[in-house]
Amino acid sequence: MNAIKEANFNFEGQTNHYKGKVRDVYTINNDLLVMVVSDRISAFDVVLPEAIPFKGQVLNQLAAKFLDDTADIVPNWKIATPDPSVTVGYMCDPFKVEMVIRGYLTGHAWREYRSGKRTICGVAMPDGMIENQQFDTPIITPTTKADHGHDEDITREEILSSGLVSAEDYLKLEEYTRALFNRGTEYAASKGLILVDTKYEFGKKDGEIYLIDEIHTPDSSRYFYADGYMERQNSGQPQKQLSKEFVRQWLIENNFQGKDGQTIPEMNKELIDSITNRYIELYERISGENFEKGNADQIVDRIERNVNNFLSTLV
Repeated sequence: MNAIKEANFNFEGQTNHYKGKVRDVYTINNDLLVMVVSDRISAFDVVLPEAIPFKGQVLNQLAAKFLDDTADIVPNWKIATPDPSVTVGYMCDPFKVEMVIRGYLTGHAWREYRSGKRTICGVAMPDGMIENQQFDTPIITPTTKADHGHDEDITREEILSSGLVSAEDYLKLEEYTRALFNRGTEYAASKGLILVDTKYEFGKKDGEIYLIDEIHTPDSSRYFYADGYMERQNSGQPQKQLSKEFVRQWLIENNFQGKDGQTIPEMNKELIDSITNRYIELYERISGENFEKGNADQIVDRIERNVNNFLSTLV
């Protein structure tokens, strides 16, 4: 088994276990979190039936890199990465919103725009825009963070009036979101890429806001290739993307968008291998480094051994 689809670890000091769409999170002594980034893949808020080898490693290593690179902007939860597919960090109390920021009209925002809507999450979008066009200023379009099912668009006013986040904290979340997006945009440009949109999740620990979960990965972000962007826009061609959007497009072409009554299309080995290769390409282009595959033989045993060895050093 060379991919992590299902695993139920029992780490030393474990007090809780939460299974997300892609990440399995283990609480240690009600103080630390062990986040195992599985090779499951989701789209349209649905976990697809087949795992993608090395996808978890790609996401975990990219997230760790960008957490380190942005720690001067906002504190984050990461302590260590004892395994290529695992991050250990501080347990924080998460805010129940995700901070989505969009520099370009694409994806969900474009689908809303194309349907005739001119506001998203209470934010106005000007008439006359075309798909993948840059906004004059990036817009923040938060969503609720659903434990199960679909995240939902929500306005800033609804967040504040419902008490999901205090006004003081929310202003800080917006400030951090814009600063992180600016840093990510500058970094992407240095790699010949455009950071199109992304999402950030935050929590609190000891009264301080922390950045949690992943950051600037191809699962949480969308990238365009900068070279040829304007030429493709001017000629009405689709942009060359570096993101998980290719998986969504494959599903759409096969009549699946996560709606009731729809059936997930079959994922054959050729498709799975192609997705693995795309994720490795994403890693190398975004990081500027060669991807070194972790030992995939007995991958579950490897993770359990590496995590328990690390936790033993904290005693």
